[in-house]
Amino acid sequence: MSRVGELIDEGVAALAAVGRIDNPRGEARMLLAVATGWETATVFGYPEREVAPEATARYRDFVQRRVSGEPAAHITGVREFWSLPFKVTADTLVPRPDTEAVIELALQSFEGRPKPEALLDLGTGTGCLLLALLSEFQSATGLGLDISRAALAVAKENAERLDLAERAAFSLADFAEAPEGPFDLVVSNPPYIASADIADLEIEVRKYDPHAALDGGADGLDAYRTIFQAAPGRLTEDGILIFEVGAGQASDVRALGEKAGMLLLSLRKDLAGIERALAFCKKGVGIPRAAV
Repeated sequence: MSRVGELIDEGVAALAAVGRIDNPRGEARMLLAVATGWETATVFGYPEREVAPEATARYRDFVQRRVSGEPAAHITGVREFWSLPFKVTADTLVPRPDTEAVIELALQSFEGRPKPEALLDLGTGTGCLLLALLSEFQSATGLGLDISRAALAVAKENAERLDLAERAAFSLADFAEAPEGPFDLVVSNPPYIASADIADLEIEVRKYDPHAALDGGADGLDAYRTIFQAAPGRLTEDGILIFEVGAGQASDVRALGEKAGMLLLSLRKDLAGIERALAFCKKGVGIPRAAV
């Protein structure tokens, strides 16, 4: 039988050869832990431990899938977001650390004022934004909308796994459909890749993420236009709308908001220093603005 250390070295060599995986050793350990059902600490601490043939075969299959470009979250079936574990499938976007800027900006936006009671997540996917917010705003309830029934099923399962199902509801709808409201906080990580740019994305994204969750139209801004058009009617008088935006899109999205009667309150950069999350309110409301 193969040993842990040997399999890790084998996996590292295969993953490193691809040239696009940031932490080959960490991923090899994670894939072996999933293949064996052991804790990652066991894989790390016992290199001489023998691995059963069926687990070895499973691990080697995982490594080859990763080499081919399949996201690790699709192989393991889970991705951490806001320190919470989310089920991930091919029907949903893989939650990414950049998107946590939306949560951070939401918490910042309600500092020193009543916490939101009614939340809306447009294009909920795994439910990561809505459920992370419900974990922070513990008296709130929320509604997640998506055009994919399969994605909604994943979001519902994540709500149940995180013991948030009693405060979270999900519905099949697109960005233009107005649900019952109004809402104190509306969030969205909409499709924002320009159609012509999708072919140039990393293989993990262009091949494995749902196309409908990526394609933002000719200039990448179609979803923002649609959401802004309905935003005033969805928000309470002093409600807040927060978007994730793509690199270089902040000024264009700000202009679309102003055209729709919205005011940019504040923004937040991601870990790479990119303006990633924008918070808007209705003009004339009087919510204190940050320097933007």
